[in-house]
Amino acid sequence: MTEKLVEIKDLEISFGEGKKKFVAVKNANFFINKGETFSLVGESGSGKTTIGRAIIGLNDTSSGQIVYDGKVINGKKTSAEQQDLIRKIQMIFQDPAASLNERATVDYIISEGLYNFNLFKNDAERQEKVSEMMTQVGLLKEHLSRYPHEFSGGQRQRIGIARALVMEPEFIIADEPISALDVSVRAQVLNLLKKFQEEKGLTYLFIAHDLSVVRFVSDRIAVIYKGVIVEVAETEELFQNPIHPYTKSLLSAVPIPDPILERKKELIVYDPEQHDYRTDKPEMVEIKPGHFVWGNKQEMAAYRENL
Repeated sequence: MTEKLVEIKDLEISFGEGKKKFVAVKNANFFINKGETFSLVGESGSGKTTIGRAIIGLNDTSSGQIVYDGKVINGKKTSAEQQDLIRKIQMIFQDPAASLNERATVDYIISEGLYNFNLFKNDAERQEKVSEMMTQVGLLKEHLSRYPHEFSGGQRQRIGIARALVMEPEFIIADEPISALDVSVRAQVLNLLKKFQEEKGLTYLFIAHDLSVVRFVSDRIAVIYKGVIVEVAETEELFQNPIHPYTKSLLSAVPIPDPILERKKELIVYDPEQHDYRTDKPEMVEIKPGHFVWGNKQEMAAYRENL
């Protein structure tokens, strides 16, 4: 039986108070199995990164639970528990330029976590760990004395990956790790992430807006719209049998490499006004084994008719 590593239960994340309160994420429910890549997909501002930052503890939650390895982690924690989570959960940020300290050498950037958690016996062991990680991400040991501005975008992202992996984490949140990179470099970084997953048994939460990319890396996908997760399914199931109209809209926007087929393609425009939730409240329902959809009773009846 597959073991769950992360479970999100009825999660709500809001900012501000009173009339200025803004609910960024509501009723979020999903789980991530150990060793899999779970992707969270949606347009800009939909709440993807907000959820990722909440899991790692950078965003506070209003209600609901974030469960990691059987323990609730979005409540009060001891200093020891907090330190343990920081080591086990690492994040690869979207902008490789902004997430690296321009005044620090690559050697210090990658070593910072080792220093903070005392993960080496002596400096020779630290240097060995850092040098080995540089080699694994495809960079040279000679690069350690350089500064981030001396590298290309793809190289800086590799430094960010090395900084996360040198901590030997169990779970990595990859927040749009390739969106700032050239197309030619994207495949290299994705292949690098898959390589480390196979070698180290890592679990990924992969945050993205490009469905064509997540199809390549994901085991399962959750689609989010304006803070609400509307559909969760295994990757090929979602692509072959999308159910929620917003998912269908996203899939229709994926470019087709054949120009003739691309011109014939019919775009589906999602209209949120078609949903009337004033009396018939929606919920997440498992409409098929492993395939969950957000909707009310009337919508579920219509979805089941079209299966």
